[in-house]
Amino acid sequence: MQANGVGAYYQGNGACSFRVWAPVLDNITLHITSPKEKTFPLHKDDYGYWTAFVKDVFPGTRYCYYLNNTTERPDPASFFQPDGVHSPSQVISHQSFTWSDGAWHGVPLEKMIIYELHTGTFTVDGTFAAIISKIEHLLTLGINTIELMPVAQFPGERNWGYDGVYPFAVQNSYGGPDGLKQLVDECHQKGIAVILDVVYNHVGPEGNYLSEYGPYFTQKYKTPWGAAINFDDAYSYGVRDYFIQNALYWFREYHIDGLRIDAIHGIFDMSAKHILRELAEEVDTLSKEIGKKLYLIAESDLNDVQVINESEKGGYGIDAQWSDDFHHAVHAVLTGEKSGYYEDFGTINDLVTALQEGFVYSWKYSPYRKRYHGSLSHHIPAHQFVIATQNHDQVGNRMRGDRLCHLVSFEAAKLAAGILFCSPYIPMLFMGEEWAADAPFLYFVSHSDPCLVEAVRKGRKEEFRSFGWLEEPSDPQSEKTFKKARLGWDARADGKHKSMFDFYRQIIQWRKEIPALHRVDKKMLKVWGDEAKKLIVMERGDAADKIYCIMNFKSDTNTFCLVVDGAKGVKIIDSSDTKWSGPGSRAPEIIESGQKIDINPFSFILYTASR
Repeated sequence: MQANGVGAYYQGNGACSFRVWAPVLDNITLHITSPKEKTFPLHKDDYGYWTAFVKDVFPGTRYCYYLNNTTERPDPASFFQPDGVHSPSQVISHQSFTWSDGAWHGVPLEKMIIYELHTGTFTVDGTFAAIISKIEHLLTLGINTIELMPVAQFPGERNWGYDGVYPFAVQNSYGGPDGLKQLVDECHQKGIAVILDVVYNHVGPEGNYLSEYGPYFTQKYKTPWGAAINFDDAYSYGVRDYFIQNALYWFREYHIDGLRIDAIHGIFDMSAKHILRELAEEVDTLSKEIGKKLYLIAESDLNDVQVINESEKGGYGIDAQWSDDFHHAVHAVLTGEKSGYYEDFGTINDLVTALQEGFVYSWKYSPYRKRYHGSLSHHIPAHQFVIATQNHDQVGNRMRGDRLCHLVSFEAAKLAAGILFCSPYIPMLFMGEEWAADAPFLYFVSHSDPCLVEAVRKGRKEEFRSFGWLEEPSDPQSEKTFKKARLGWDARADGKHKSMFDFYRQIIQWRKEIPALHRVDKKMLKVWGDEAKKLIVMERGDAADKIYCIMNFKSDTNTFCLVVDGAKGVKIIDSSDTKWSGPGSRAPEIIESGQKIDINPFSFILYTASR
């Protein structure tokens, strides 16, 4: 059974339909709180959906529900919470916004260059409107896709977004529904796709009233956030419907191009049809209905190809997933860190495997997990893996919110960019990475419950212990912590920050213009690694168009004899060149096949074959 239309849908002419799922309640009353107070009964159907069709209700109307004549709560499918998570919901009109993206057909997944950002810290203003003011920066850089960290209504004004409690409501402090629509519309007019991060594995603690409406949670499974969302227990049909409707809602009402589904390893479902598979089928149906491919990208630490396999092969049919193994392999080699999950990484061979296959752990023993982990990924197409050398998790879940440029040398940070954009996978940057931003990205909240605030502080300290970080972390509740995370945009125009930005812009341009780099394909890929010399050589392309990327992960100069498939090799870029504030390239502009090349410490060189 698939019900449609939870929430308050304004029909025009002062008419609005209200629909809420509460299968075990005996009575629900709609309470209009303003502009004129009044109440209306809701009527229950056989599946536990309560409905009312009310006249003389216009956009801006505030309302709540009385549950069993005792408790008043906001709408669990509220489209807007203008005064926060504990206050009445507001009726909005989705028809009132005028879209200008009628000719927009999206960006194909395999062509995406993704830029992850947090709305609240991307700019000083911390709004959707302020993001629009930075679109030209993104275009100059070469970005064609932005990924917004979650924007569903959370408590207070500062939060990463993973404490959202109203999945359908756009955060009021960011600019609300129209602010998000304006951002998406502007991006589409400029050729930029928008991916939205959504959270279907848990709901935040403050302002979470779902359990008062129905069995949204189950005790069958445990998650780091408490009881699991009920996707397969009694009454799960309504819960599945709620989250599937949410996904379709972002596509229909906000013209979102793709959803990044947070931590699917926290989604538990033993049904014959997994919730992710059902979601993928519904999104595919909508894609065909509107004539534009809509994408689902999963975050998963399972290393399980079932997530991205087609349903015909027993998979869930998700379009792509993040590859944490790639990040961990790069990070461990460059930093030398061996604590926490970095215990499983640190060799050149790990990085070679990540470049060749996508997963490093494909059913082999994980010292960190103390068990075998992962499935084979060598056969999975390259466009099904999104990779990054930095993202909100890997930066923000460190004690000091260290970016990679805080942990390694300037040259090593450029080398990391070279690996990212020369790889055969879909690259993703984290905001500010392109100019080696100084601002850390720390964890921050603004809860109103002192007990909850203290629990968050304690939880962060416990998380850090597995990495051996024992110092006192920044207080996540403090506004100072939040302000530290804001990007300092003025710095990008000076010194090494400008050099890094110019370097990123150039390598992204090469990524787009050189066919061998542009093709997201593992079939025309060869990777060699030398553990002793800390050297990796990657060959991509065919006989007509081939590139060679030589990467030195050693703190000393390396020498390598490059055998070129052709008469000569022409240098495209050397990350150590003085134009990128490096020590100066030692590699010749043109080499004969078999000629020795000197490679500076922590640098990479890109050659094309020339006949």
